[in-house]
Amino acid sequence: MIRWFYIAIIVVLTISILSFNFQNLEKVTLSFLSMSAEMPMAVLVFIVYFLGMVSGGALLALLRGVLRRTAPKRH
Repeated sequence: MIRWFYIAIIVVLTISILSFNFQNLEKVTLSFLSMSAEMPMAVLVFIVYFLGMVSGGALLALLRGVLRRTAPKRH
């Protein structure tokens, strides 16, 4: 029963993401310092999401390592 629930959630999320992509095909200009790039908004959102996942995962790993080193030793 739970398995079908998870499959339904995945299907709904996939349809939502595909719908977002097809509705946001207009190009936007991204400027940073003296550089600029023009790309579809859906691609920009995906890149920002991916960079957030990577940086968030790295920060979480760093915090776990710090907490392990500062935790009291068990004997």
